[in-house]
Order: sequence, then C-alpha cells, then structure tokens
Amino acid sequence: MTQAASKLASRLFGSWVAEVNRVTLRADLAAGLLGALLVLPQGVAFATLAGLPAEYGLYSAIVPCIVAALFGSSRHVMSGPTNANSLALFAVLTPLAVAGSPGYIELALAVTVLVGVMQWLVGALRLGSLAHFISPSALFGFTSGAALLIAVHALKDGLGVPSPASHGAGALLVSVGTHLDQVHPGAVLVTLTTLGAALLVRRLDKRKPYMLLGLIAGSLAAAGFNAWVATRGGAPVSVVGAIAQPWPPFHVPSVDWRALPDLMSLAFALTIVALAQSISIAKAVATRSGQRIDANREFVGQGLSNIVGGFFSCYLSCGSLNRSIPNFEAGAKTPLAAVFSAVLLVLLVAVSAPLLAMIPNAAISGLLLLVAWTLLDIPRWRQLIRMQPGECAIAAATLAATVTIRMEVAILLGTVLSLMAYLHRTSRPAMRTMGFDSRGPDRRFVVLAHHPDALPECPQLKLLRMEGSIYFGAAAHVAQRLHELRETADAPRHLLVMAKSMNFIDLAGAQVWEDELVARRAMGGDLYFHRPRPEVLDMWRRTGFLDRLGADHIYPDKATALREIYAKLDRGICAGCTARIFWECETPGQTAGVPPSP
Repeated sequence: MTQAASKLASRLFGSWVAEVNRVTLRADLAAGLLGALLVLPQGVAFATLAGLPAEYGLYSAIVPCIVAALFGSSRHVMSGPTNANSLALFAVLTPLAVAGSPGYIELALAVTVLVGVMQWLVGALRLGSLAHFISPSALFGFTSGAALLIAVHALKDGLGVPSPASHGAGALLVSVGTHLDQVHPGAVLVTLTTLGAALLVRRLDKRKPYMLLGLIAGSLAAAGFNAWVATRGGAPVSVVGAIAQPWPPFHVPSVDWRALPDLMSLAFALTIVALAQSISIAKAVATRSGQRIDANREFVGQGLSNIVGGFFSCYLSCGSLNRSIPNFEAGAKTPLAAVFSAVLLVLLVAVSAPLLAMIPNAAISGLLLLVAWTLLDIPRWRQLIRMQPGECAIAAATLAATVTIRMEVAILLGTVLSLMAYLHRTSRPAMRTMGFDSRGPDRRFVVLAHHPDALPECPQLKLLRMEGSIYFGAAAHVAQRLHELRETADAPRHLLVMAKSMNFIDLAGAQVWEDELVARRAMGGDLYFHRPRPEVLDMWRRTGFLDRLGADHIYPDKATALREIYAKLDRGICAGCTARIFWECETPGQTAGVPPSP
C-alpha cells in the first residue's frame, strides 16, 4: 500500500490501518472464527425473537458487522442482532403487521434504515454526548424487563403449545396456561437438553461457544425424539426449516411512505435503545482494552451499518456484548476481526445450510431462556436494592413499564424518571455550617453537624459552606435555608460563604444573593464570600451584583477573611462573648489562623 493510500485509509477507517501486519491478521482471523461460531445460534434465535425468518438474523450479522467495524471507533466491538433490539423491534411492529409476514419484513427493513439515518445524524452533528443522558438505571430496568419478555415469548416453543392469536406478553401467558394439557414432551426434552448442555459448558469453560454446543445438543435430542416418534406415531418436534440463501440479498424496502411519520416515531424510540446499547457496550469493552472511544464516530459507524444493512435484508443491529467481549478475549487486534467474522459466517451458512434447517424451535427457545436469565442479572438487583434504593426504584419502574406498556415508551419513561431524580438531587445543594474543632494551633475547619464536640459558633459571624450549583431549580431551596438562618432571635448578622464548591449560578441564583445582601445589611450585618469560582464572579459582574457587594467582600483565603470581618464586628457583643473562637478574640489585631505570640 502506498503512503498516500495508507493515509487515506487511516483517515477513513482509523489509525489501526497502519498497524495491520501478519501477526495482527493471524490474531484477527482466529478471533473472527470464534465470532462467526458464536453468532450462528444467536442470529437464528434473535431473528425468531424479532418475528423474522431465521436467515434475517444471520444476514444482520454480516453486512452491519463489516460496516460498523470499519467506520466505527472501537477496535473490538462486533455489531449484529441483539436480544434487546430484536424484542424492541417485535414490540413496536406487531401492532402494525403480523410477525413474519411480507409486510412485517418490509416494515422491519424500512425502520432499520430510518434508525440508521438518525444514528448517523447524531454522530455527524457531534451530538454523541446526548447518550450520557440515558440513565444506566433506566437501561438496566429496560434490559431486565426485556429479559422477562424474552422468557415469556420463549415459553410457547419451549413447551410446544399452539400460538395465540395475540402477541402480547399477557396473551402469551394466558395461552400457555390454557394449553398446559397440550404440552409437547419432545419440545420440553429439547428445551431442557439445550439449557442443560449450554449451562454445563459455560460452567466448565466460559471461553467455549456454549450456546453453539447447547444448540447442537438440543438438535441431536430433537433428531433422536423425531426418529423415535416416527416408529411409534405422534407429532415430531418442529424445526426452523430451510434458509433461503447464505448471503444477504440486496432489497429496497417497500412500504407505504405515507406512514413515514408513524415510522419515524418508532425509529426514534428504537434509536434511543440502540444508541444506549452501542455506547454502553463500546465503553465496557474499552474498559478492558484501554482504548479511548470516540462516541460520535461510533454512532456514525452504527448509523452507516443500519443504513446499508437495511438495503441488504438486515434488521436493526448494534454492538453485541455477547460477541464483543469474547472477540477481545480471543486476541483480536483490529476491526478486521469483525470483517473476518462476517465472511466466515457466510461460508459456514453456505456449508451447513442443510444442518441449520434441522435446528428445532424448542432449542432456540432454550437459548432464549438462557439469555433471559443472564440479562435479568439478579446480583445487580441485590446490589441496587442495598446501595442505591432510588436508582433501584427507577430501574423497577422502567422494568414494569417495559413489561406492561409499549417498549419505546418504557425507555423514555425511565430516562425521564432519571432526569427528574437528578434534578431533585441538584435542587437541594448542601449548605453546611462550619466551625473549628479546637483552639489548638493545628485546629481545623469542620462541619459542625458532624462534630458535636467542636467549638461553639461565633454569635456575630456565620460560617457557611455552599456545595452545589444555584440555578433556577435550586434557588427556592437555597433562599429558604438562608431565610431560616436569619430568622432566629440570636442569628449572626454577618455571613461568610465559603463558595469554592458553588459550581455555577444563573440569573435566579444571582437574585438569591442579591436578596441575601439586602437582608443582611438591613439587619446591621453584611455578606462576604471566600474563593467564589471565576464563572460565578463573571455572572456577578454582568448582573452588577459585584459592584453592590463590593470587591473587598471577596476574600482569597480564610485567614484574611476572618481578620478583616472581625474588625467589623460589634465590640460590645465581643466583650460579653464566651465563645471566642477566633485568634483575634484572644489577642485583638492578631492575624487570623496564626496563634498569638507567647
């Protein structure tokens, strides 16, 4: 490759292009083979979950995997179908068309293109930081809710009962309950065999493709059962059937574009789910690899993968944690591992198409039940309940919404709840009364509420530490607390605010201090600040508050502040004071913070 071509490739795909050599190619090829083996059963299972024929799950692990790897930011993330995306797509499209029908497939492909356009716009407009507003608690609750829905949808084929007329979770549970007398013993056998084999392999060695081995075990059990019932009579275990072709065919989605507004709203919700998964997975892998992730480039790559994928019979894809972590652990060095994985998957499907047609639906249900249990993550729920009850409530509300109402509404609800919780916390910034822990030469400033043995307060000067921002949402709380500090009969008339932890203020916050200055001077005292931040000082200059306060009321250190404020205190009150917490109280004129000379 010439130097000019190398520079162009690096600009298009990233700096990793210059690092490709025989060693990296060998490592990437080995990791790619593992990725292809892992996605083979997942693609079939997730396509079934999405209400699509099995081959669409495999197609979605080929084209999007290549495009996202080449144009994204992460070196190790492998894209393709995921359980959450599959279930979300199923949830939003089933009210519009019958799952698996030609109209349903066209809608799925069209929505995939729209999601890709939205993802690309987020990255191209450098709005990647918006993903940080999707709360981890909301995403965890959504994932847990999706796990329950996955398990519910897997029960039908896992037990071999008839399909209900409706696809809702409630209707499925009712249908299963009313058809328990029709449970297919072969389906149950295959489901349990698949689960048992996959769990056993995972327990022995997590690095092994346990889902693939579980699928093989379930397929062998189905073949044995079907051979047995063929001699004795009875219904065989149902299988997936023939896959149309191993490579993704080019196809322009055909939908009634008058429905575009409705599709856009669905695509917007799915974009939130996909973006949240993508950046979370990229960060999780980067934590292990030490790579720095560019969120905007990652979203551009994911967007292009869905745009291109939507025209090659691929449904909604994003980064897959089940493939990305094993890809890194298998020694992948560059995104070429994902390219090799996609190419090898085409070869595997082409060679094993007759065998894939024999995969039993009950085995896929067994894999989905395993995925659901893993997603539910009971240990993390215990940790949330114990350590963060508020976040646990948000996760639980999102879970309940995911199970009971439309999925896109659930993720939006969880995000809104998280933002409301954040606003509630920030609307009550801490305001701590400060004092001294002793009269010794090494005395320290301490929070009086945390040190009951500390020295008493000065009756004339209140020492207050502000922690947090004072914006329109917090202004009322801060104003009320300041009012309470002034209302007691023996309230100190002077107030020194230690403001270095007051991050910023807006106009409402500036008005709080305007009112406090007027109130303090009206009661014969004054207002002072220790080390306010430059952003706060800039706001005070623009509003004119700094002129009204006086620049001499802003102090760079506590010693200077206490010395100069002490000179303004009422000497009559000082004469009868027993607190005497400042050095100046013992030796008038002495510098604050420095013990008097012997």
